[in-house]
Amino acid sequence: MNNTNLHPEADGTPTTSGRYSRQLLFAPIGIAGQAKLGAARVAIVGMGALGTVLANHMARAGVGFLRLIDRDFVEESNLQRQMLYDEADAAASEPKAVAAAKRLQQANSDITLEPIVSDLNAINAEDLLSDVDLILDGTDNFSVRFLVNDVSVKHRIPWIYGGAVSSRGVSLTIIPGSTPCLRCMFGQSPAQGTAETCDTAGVIGPIIHTVASHQSTEALKLLVGAHEQLNRKMVHWDLWHNQHAAVDVSKARKTDCPACGQERYEYLEQDLGEDTIQTLCGRNSIQIQPLHAGAFDLKEWAAKWGQLGTVELNPFLLKFHINEVLTLVLFPDGRVLIQGTDDPIQAKSLYSRYVGM
Repeated sequence: MNNTNLHPEADGTPTTSGRYSRQLLFAPIGIAGQAKLGAARVAIVGMGALGTVLANHMARAGVGFLRLIDRDFVEESNLQRQMLYDEADAAASEPKAVAAAKRLQQANSDITLEPIVSDLNAINAEDLLSDVDLILDGTDNFSVRFLVNDVSVKHRIPWIYGGAVSSRGVSLTIIPGSTPCLRCMFGQSPAQGTAETCDTAGVIGPIIHTVASHQSTEALKLLVGAHEQLNRKMVHWDLWHNQHAAVDVSKARKTDCPACGQERYEYLEQDLGEDTIQTLCGRNSIQIQPLHAGAFDLKEWAAKWGQLGTVELNPFLLKFHINEVLTLVLFPDGRVLIQGTDDPIQAKSLYSRYVGM
């Protein structure tokens, strides 16, 4: 971070010019708090709607290191609410983490941005999340959130849960050893397809900003050390129906909680003995993450698949349009999205046929 932004005037008051001047004038942050933000390391899991707002706030506030984790690429349907992307990103199928990092670096060249184009899973979660000061939830499914929760509790790293769908949203600040964890609150992730998603119930942009702005404010409090100001309640909003509630969850910690009570990290220690096949709810897509995948040369695969159908290639992914319905999206680590089906058996068959098992 550019430390000239922290220098006070001769009389000791913060300078009124410079990138962070208005934030420095906010007494609870000030010069000391700004220095803490500049030294902080934050991981954001998911660079969709919530993640783009979270990253925007963190980058512009001067958080010194941001790791942006997302497995997906920009599509036109994202542009209504995912504020860091534009039509060019969608046309190029730009990975969200990469596109976000480019925009944020233009907004603040003083900070370090690390885009990670990958699926967060039990294999890589500790490597990606255990070396930061705070984890922010921008994801859209509970399986990943429970995985984040396991890393958080195991490594004593606070994280801030957030979710939004339709016109409703929720946020909760989780501090291991002090507050209930996500498993205390919800037990386990809901069955696939039983929870509403943005793809099935829709979502309006303002609820995204409401939830992510609350998460971001809690993040600033944590990072500058203002723990006494943290909101210890689970906050709910329904903007369309003019509803707001804050539920006291201080007594919700469970001694028999598998994660924070018994130190059993079931999502982190799940069976890794076979390829991971995941239905992306509401997307009519299946993701296959091979257990043992090497590096894939996308240009070589483009030449191979180009003899069989239409291909689209950029530096980060390769699209192979098998027909008008089915598309394979190959990433350099061997991860594949099979678009146009929600049948895992068909997806695995297509993967075996065109990629190999």
